[in-house]
Amino acid sequence: MVSIHTKRLTICPLTESDTDFIFELYNTTGFKRFVGDKQLHSTQDARHYLTKNLMSMYETPGMGLFRIALQGDDIPIGICGLIKRDSLDDIDLGYGYLPAFEGQGYAFEAAEAMMTLAREEMALRRLVAITDSANARCISLLTRLGFSFEKNQESLPNGGYLALYGIAL
Repeated sequence: MVSIHTKRLTICPLTESDTDFIFELYNTTGFKRFVGDKQLHSTQDARHYLTKNLMSMYETPGMGLFRIALQGDDIPIGICGLIKRDSLDDIDLGYGYLPAFEGQGYAFEAAEAMMTLAREEMALRRLVAITDSANARCISLLTRLGFSFEKNQESLPNGGYLALYGIAL
Protein backbone atom coordinates (compact mmCIF):
# COMPACT_ATOMS: atom_id res chain seq x y z
CA MET A 1 0.00 0.00 0.00
CA VAL A 2 1.39 3.37 -0.94
CA SER A 3 -0.77 6.03 0.66
CA ILE A 4 -4.33 7.33 0.63
CA HIS A 5 -5.15 11.01 0.54
CA THR A 6 -8.47 12.35 1.76
CA LYS A 7 -9.62 15.95 1.91
CA ARG A 8 -7.51 16.67 5.01
CA LEU A 9 -5.46 13.56 5.72
CA THR A 10 -2.65 11.36 4.48
CA ILE A 11 -2.94 7.68 5.39
CA CYS A 12 0.27 5.68 5.03
CA PRO A 13 2.13 2.80 6.65
CA LEU A 14 3.91 3.40 9.94
CA THR A 15 7.71 3.36 9.89
CA GLU A 16 10.34 3.23 12.61
CA SER A 17 10.49 7.03 12.44
CA ASP A 18 7.03 7.00 14.08
CA THR A 19 8.43 5.58 17.33
CA ASP A 20 7.98 8.79 19.37
CA PHE A 21 4.45 9.26 18.01
CA ILE A 22 3.48 5.66 18.92
CA PHE A 23 4.98 6.11 22.39
CA GLU A 24 2.89 9.28 22.90
CA LEU A 25 -0.35 7.85 21.46
CA TYR A 26 -0.22 4.52 23.29
CA ASN A 27 0.41 6.29 26.60
CA THR A 28 -2.58 8.65 26.47
CA THR A 29 -5.21 8.06 29.14
CA GLY A 30 -7.95 7.30 26.60
CA PHE A 31 -5.84 4.86 24.63
CA LYS A 32 -4.81 2.97 27.75
CA ARG A 33 -8.40 2.94 29.02
CA PHE A 34 -10.23 1.93 25.84
CA VAL A 35 -7.64 0.17 23.69
CA GLY A 36 -5.34 -1.28 26.29
CA ASP A 37 -2.11 -0.66 28.12
CA LYS A 38 0.61 -2.17 25.95
CA GLN A 39 3.23 -1.50 28.65
CA LEU A 40 5.24 0.93 26.51
CA HIS A 41 7.37 2.48 29.27
CA SER A 42 10.15 3.78 27.00
CA THR A 43 10.75 4.69 23.39
CA GLN A 44 12.67 1.41 23.14
CA ASP A 45 9.49 -0.42 24.14
CA ALA A 46 7.55 1.61 21.57
CA ARG A 47 10.05 0.84 18.78
CA HIS A 48 9.88 -2.88 19.57
CA TYR A 49 6.06 -2.85 19.63
CA LEU A 50 5.96 -0.82 16.41
CA THR A 51 8.26 -3.13 14.46
CA LYS A 52 7.15 -6.49 15.89
CA ASN A 53 3.41 -5.91 16.26
CA LEU A 54 2.24 -3.03 14.08
CA MET A 55 4.53 -3.11 11.05
CA SER A 56 4.40 -6.91 10.83
CA MET A 57 0.67 -6.66 10.01
CA TYR A 58 1.59 -5.15 6.63
CA GLU A 59 2.72 -8.58 5.43
CA THR A 60 -0.91 -9.14 4.42
CA PRO A 61 -1.83 -6.55 1.74
CA GLY A 62 -4.24 -3.88 3.01
CA MET A 63 -3.98 -5.01 6.60
CA GLY A 64 -2.57 -3.15 9.57
CA LEU A 65 -2.90 0.09 11.45
CA PHE A 66 -1.80 3.05 9.36
CA ARG A 67 -0.39 6.44 10.30
CA ILE A 68 -2.98 9.21 9.99
CA ALA A 69 -1.39 12.61 9.40
CA LEU A 70 -2.61 16.07 8.53
CA GLN A 71 -1.93 17.00 4.94
CA GLY A 72 0.42 19.91 4.53
CA ASP A 73 2.44 19.59 7.71
CA ASP A 74 2.48 15.75 7.92
CA ILE A 75 1.87 15.82 11.68
CA PRO A 76 0.77 12.34 12.85
CA ILE A 77 -2.51 12.53 14.73
CA GLY A 78 -3.63 8.92 15.02
CA ILE A 79 -3.82 5.43 13.61
CA CYS A 80 -6.57 3.64 11.69
CA GLY A 81 -6.71 0.39 9.81
CA LEU A 82 -7.87 -3.15 9.29
CA ILE A 83 -6.85 -5.92 11.65
CA LYS A 84 -7.35 -9.68 11.53
CA ARG A 85 -7.81 -10.72 15.15
CA ASP A 86 -7.77 -14.38 16.12
CA SER A 87 -10.79 -13.77 18.36
CA LEU A 88 -12.98 -12.45 15.50
CA ASP A 89 -14.34 -14.12 12.37
CA ASP A 90 -14.26 -10.89 10.35
CA ILE A 91 -11.74 -8.12 9.75
CA ASP A 92 -11.79 -5.45 12.46
CA LEU A 93 -11.69 -1.70 11.87
CA GLY A 94 -9.44 -0.21 14.54
CA TYR A 95 -8.34 3.34 15.34
CA GLY A 96 -7.00 5.68 17.97
CA TYR A 97 -6.16 9.40 18.04
CA LEU A 98 -4.21 11.86 20.10
CA PRO A 99 -6.64 13.78 22.37
CA ALA A 100 -5.90 17.15 20.70
CA PHE A 101 -7.29 15.80 17.42
CA GLU A 102 -10.45 14.11 18.69
CA GLY A 103 -13.88 15.52 17.87
CA GLN A 104 -12.81 17.18 14.59
CA GLY A 105 -14.02 14.54 12.13
CA TYR A 106 -10.58 13.09 11.39
CA ALA A 107 -11.47 9.63 12.71
CA PHE A 108 -14.60 9.54 10.53
CA GLU A 109 -12.66 10.69 7.46
CA ALA A 110 -9.91 8.08 7.91
CA ALA A 111 -12.34 5.27 8.78
CA GLU A 112 -14.40 5.99 5.65
CA ALA A 113 -11.24 5.77 3.55
CA MET A 114 -10.29 2.43 5.15
CA MET A 115 -13.82 1.10 4.61
CA THR A 116 -13.60 2.08 0.93
CA LEU A 117 -10.26 0.25 0.68
CA ALA A 118 -11.81 -2.82 2.34
CA ARG A 119 -14.76 -2.83 -0.07
CA GLU A 120 -13.15 -1.75 -3.35
CA GLU A 121 -9.55 -3.01 -3.16
CA MET A 122 -9.87 -6.01 -0.86
CA ALA A 123 -13.41 -7.07 -1.88
CA LEU A 124 -14.45 -7.56 1.74
CA ARG A 125 -18.18 -7.97 2.26
CA ARG A 126 -18.25 -7.18 5.97
CA LEU A 127 -16.28 -5.41 8.69
CA VAL A 128 -16.58 -5.50 12.45
CA ALA A 129 -15.36 -3.26 15.24
CA ILE A 130 -14.96 -3.96 18.92
CA THR A 131 -15.06 -1.40 21.68
CA ASP A 132 -15.54 -1.05 25.39
CA SER A 133 -19.28 -0.62 26.00
CA ALA A 134 -18.43 2.54 28.00
CA ASN A 135 -16.63 4.20 25.09
CA ALA A 136 -19.44 6.55 23.99
CA ARG A 137 -17.29 8.48 21.48
CA CYS A 138 -16.24 5.31 19.69
CA ILE A 139 -19.80 3.96 19.64
CA SER A 140 -21.04 7.27 18.23
CA LEU A 141 -18.43 7.14 15.46
CA LEU A 142 -19.25 3.54 14.59
CA THR A 143 -22.95 4.40 14.40
CA ARG A 144 -22.23 7.39 12.12
CA LEU A 145 -20.19 5.07 9.87
CA GLY A 146 -23.17 2.69 9.59
CA PHE A 147 -22.08 -0.03 12.02
CA SER A 148 -24.75 -1.70 14.17
CA PHE A 149 -24.44 -3.27 17.60
CA GLU A 150 -24.45 -7.07 17.30
CA LYS A 151 -23.56 -8.49 20.72
CA ASN A 152 -21.47 -8.20 23.83
CA GLN A 153 -18.36 -10.17 22.93
CA GLU A 154 -16.94 -10.63 26.44
CA SER A 155 -16.92 -9.18 29.95
CA LEU A 156 -14.17 -6.70 30.79
CA PRO A 157 -12.25 -6.49 34.07
CA ASN A 158 -13.70 -2.99 34.71
CA GLY A 159 -17.21 -4.43 34.79
CA GLY A 160 -18.26 -3.41 31.28
CA TYR A 161 -18.34 -5.37 28.08
CA LEU A 162 -16.37 -5.61 24.87
CA ALA A 163 -19.13 -4.83 22.38
CA LEU A 164 -19.10 -6.11 18.79
CA TYR A 165 -20.42 -3.91 15.99
CA GLY A 166 -20.73 -4.93 12.34
CA ILE A 167 -21.46 -3.55 8.90
CA ALA A 168 -22.12 -5.13 5.52
CA LEU A 169 -20.03 -3.54 2.81
